[in-house]
Amino acid sequence: MVEKSNGQPVKIFSTCPPSYTADPRTYLAQVVEIARWSEAAGCEGILIYTDNGLLDAWLISQAIIEQTKRLCPLVAVQPVYMHPYTVAKMVASFGFLYGRRIYLNMVAGGFKNDLNSLNDPTPHDERYARLAEYTTLILDLLRAPAPVTLAGRYYSVTNLKMTPPLAPELLPGVFVSGSSAAGLEAARSLGATAVQYPKPAAEYAAGSVIDESESGIRVGIITREDPEEAWRIARARFPEDRKGQITHHLAMKVSDSVWHKQLSDLGKEGYTEENPYWLVPFENYKTFCPYLVGSYERVADELARYVTVGYRTFILDVPASPEELAHIRVAFERATARAAS
Repeated sequence: MVEKSNGQPVKIFSTCPPSYTADPRTYLAQVVEIARWSEAAGCEGILIYTDNGLLDAWLISQAIIEQTKRLCPLVAVQPVYMHPYTVAKMVASFGFLYGRRIYLNMVAGGFKNDLNSLNDPTPHDERYARLAEYTTLILDLLRAPAPVTLAGRYYSVTNLKMTPPLAPELLPGVFVSGSSAAGLEAARSLGATAVQYPKPAAEYAAGSVIDESESGIRVGIITREDPEEAWRIARARFPEDRKGQITHHLAMKVSDSVWHKQLSDLGKEGYTEENPYWLVPFENYKTFCPYLVGSYERVADELARYVTVGYRTFILDVPASPEELAHIRVAFERATARAAS
């Protein structure tokens, strides 16, 4: 699902279902099915989460690659989980074995309790400084024909060479959370795509342009020709859930994530059916992103505003069905045509 706006590609990624409550007898089949839906819909890739409570993202990526033809895994990478050489080795190995490009979603934080369990008390902003050095070393190893030497603040290597070498066209795309100033600076220093959780489109002033050269957003979409049908589906899929609200509240207490707090504050402002920006799934701990809900035209208007201010990468929530992806594509086609004009 790669659309064009003013000649610039708009890349669409879907998301792999998390394994938290999955049935081990059916989870792998579900992952493969959603990956195939995403590929058939034309998505560039698929995001695979990582944290202490999830299956290994690299193993899931391999399953996806083996069962699809071109879909690119967007693998969440947390520095406390593995050395940068190991990440580079994984990317090079996937390139060698499958000739498939990998995207890297560089994660500086996560749930605070997860980091404490791993004895990583590093402050928020310093985690992004470490992430920038970590990612630079990964990319240097994958780019350099000669051995790499680095005496950094966080990592040091001497005459380290990547074997097998990675074909230049398979160099990974890199995403970094750009919700905080520290995250945005890390993305800029790496030339990475800064991924944010968007505000309602009306809050982006007409004619404004975001600062980042490469930027994207995480957003779910439920859209139909008839807005009432879209809202009926949305409310049925994400009913209000008191247990989920309590879990969301508890997660807020143990998180130092800037985006988590930003979305929670936005939810306090309220919304109506005339406003497609919807946070009930997030507030009830069913998703980790805002949703756009409504008619093709109304959702396309919202997406067109995001494209106009400079967002070129969209990471969708876990798709409910191939039909859902087809409806989303209609909205994107109208949005990109509108933005281009």
